[in-house]
Amino acid sequence: MRVAFGAILVFNALYQMHPAYLKSLFFASIAAHPGQDGWYVRFTHWVMAGVQSVGASEIAIVTVAIGVVLAVSMLSGIRVRLFAWVGALFTLLLWATVGHLGGPYTQGATDPGTLIVYSLVFIAILLSEPKVHAAGLDPVDAASRAHDRYRTLQVLFGLLWAFDAVWKWTPFFLHHPQSYLIQSEAGQPAWIVAYIQFFVDAIQWVGPLIFGIGAALAESVIALALLSGRGMRWILPFGFVYSLGIWTTAEGWGGPYGEVTGVGGDVLGTTIIYSLLFLYLMVMFAPRFARMPYLVHARPKPR
Repeated sequence: MRVAFGAILVFNALYQMHPAYLKSLFFASIAAHPGQDGWYVRFTHWVMAGVQSVGASEIAIVTVAIGVVLAVSMLSGIRVRLFAWVGALFTLLLWATVGHLGGPYTQGATDPGTLIVYSLVFIAILLSEPKVHAAGLDPVDAASRAHDRYRTLQVLFGLLWAFDAVWKWTPFFLHHPQSYLIQSEAGQPAWIVAYIQFFVDAIQWVGPLIFGIGAALAESVIALALLSGRGMRWILPFGFVYSLGIWTTAEGWGGPYGEVTGVGGDVLGTTIIYSLLFLYLMVMFAPRFARMPYLVHARPKPR
């Protein structure tokens, strides 16, 4: 996952190097969106004033440079823990500013935004790169610590899906799920429009409300499974495919790819990162416990 994530960071950095982003789009993206709370509007005004005093283009260049450094670390494996910490904090900062905390949480909202998911990936990398390596530990303790890290990531990811699921039960989504796909067709090449339209037609045939309830149920089940740790053999592959399905339809494959990308202005998309996390849980963690399940259960019970 680390290398794949590094490649995504490279993609983002290349798009963020576009003059339009550096000169104006970065600064404009900080402005609060209609419908956000007054305290957050005041916060964005304060941030924009600070950015202007330093220089908006200069700050934008610094953020791109940090992204490049993070990408190099993830791709090369150099000082991964250090830069994973930097990445987690950096993306949280961006989430609070250019990401608007995922808001506004008004009609049509579906998730807490892209950058919070990036932060979760950095946390996942930290969990997979423990400060104390298991080589010198008792096998039972090593397995127990690995299991704890695995469960931590599951729970954090489950909370994210629970948040998403809540918004899928809102009346707007339940009655208009196809609207997210229709709006993603704008500016796309003909083959992507045809691909997305196939699913729009399928939703219309099934019935928007039935499809909306199905999607809300699916995300609720994913959240509950991740939080409880049950049914992982089935939920992880399903979540991976489900996330890719959202990315290729409602997010339009992250496009259209013009001066900036269609999702968030400068990133590849949100649910492609969800799918990466599902793949990570399947490939990087699960085999450890498949090979040594007895170690997890062999830990002595406290007296």
